[in-house]
Amino acid sequence: MTERRLLLATQNPGKIREIRRALGDLSWKVVGLADALPGLTHKEKGRTFAENARAKGLFYSRKWPGWTLAEDSGLEVDRLAGAPGVRSARFSAPNPSDEKNNRKLLRLLGAAPAAARGARFVCVMVLAREGRVVGEFRGVVRGRIGVAPHGVSGFGYDPLFYYPRLRRTFAELPPEVKNGVSHRGRAVRKLRRFLEANRKALSGGRPDRAPSFISARSRRRP
Repeated sequence: MTERRLLLATQNPGKIREIRRALGDLSWKVVGLADALPGLTHKEKGRTFAENARAKGLFYSRKWPGWTLAEDSGLEVDRLAGAPGVRSARFSAPNPSDEKNNRKLLRLLGAAPAAARGARFVCVMVLAREGRVVGEFRGVVRGRIGVAPHGVSGFGYDPLFYYPRLRRTFAELPPEVKNGVSHRGRAVRKLRRFLEANRKALSGGRPDRAPSFISARSRRRP
């Protein structure tokens, strides 16, 4: 079977690893921006994850001679009115890092009790080609923010995001378990179903012949 290349429009190695693992048994080779379009950047200006994902998908799909998958995701904390939201990766700007983002989040929540530490991860993925969005896929998972980081796996806010059903933070879960319940895992499973159902249309490289799909949940505000 011919392997097709799918540009994943991110510089984040953690996201690339997760999506490569999730699509590993399909005939798609996932490549990141650093390898495919080095030096080309797009500034995020959207107010929602969906706006950012669509803008990235359209921008990079005009530069890449194939299918482009753009993704925007982040953490929304109830007590912080949805922050950090689309600024999740830049939460501790001007020189953000995962560790600094986590420290800032813990500082803002202070001694809030568990019942007041509710949060959710949101992921929106957009599949595009030649400046046309063909599919949009959304995943959400709820949990709460712990009082201290636990676990060494994952990235971002994973050490703080406690998932009650498994009684572990995302950073304490093996990758295959985390991907089974995470926001990104839920979105990518919708993407997989779309790729498998439209294999022939997508292989032809004609975005005008690929049926559009918008996840029902994506019609709502992310």
